Order: sequence, then structure tokens, then C-alpha cells
Amino acid sequence: MKKTHSYHPQVYEAAKVLGLEVARARRERRRTAVDLAERAGISPVTLRKIERGDPSVAMGTVFEVASLLGIPLLSPDRTSLAQLADQTSARLTLLPARVRARRLEVHDDF
Repeated sequence: MKKTHSYHPQVYEAAKVLGLEVARARRERRRTAVDLAERAGISPVTLRKIERGDPSVAMGTVFEVASLLGIPLLSPDRTSLAQLADQTSARLTLLPARVRARRLEVHDDF
């Protein structure tokens, strides 16, 4: 029996938007689903899931298909994406490496 996972509504919407972008770009470029799936190293069924916005498809697979179609990922061009990665990495170094769970204060003064 396959285990199901419930996603946040925003995840479903984001997956749907990206899936529609993939479908649009594929059709604009006049690529068949079979051709694109083969190029991405996935099955046509997986490509259909991506185009339908199924959030269970691996993020790397979705990004690969989007990249093959020239869909910008998080930034309009590669240079900006590299800069964004550098900026985010720099901000991350300012934060603690580990996050510990907060201790709950026990109020036992009955």
C-alpha cells in the first residue's frame, strides 16, 4: 500500500503553476512529451505528473525538465541565480549551525 502525504495548499498551487509553465513551454517549443521525457531521463508518465502539478515528483526531476525547456528557476538568468546562491550562503553563515528545540518552562507552582 502506497503511503500518501498531505501537502500545504501553497505547495499544491506552486506545483500547479510550475506544471502549467512546463506544459506551456513544451508546447511552444513543439516538443512531444515522449521526446522531452526521454531527454530528461524520465518516463512520459512522470512528465504528465509534472505538467499536472503533482507535488510528489522529485524536485530535482522537475527542475531538470524546467531547465531543459528554458524556464527560469528562482531567477531570470544563470548569473542572477549564482549571485542569489552566494548571497543566501553568506546569510546562512551568519546563523547558528545547529538549532536546538526550545525548552518549555515548567510552571509547577500549584
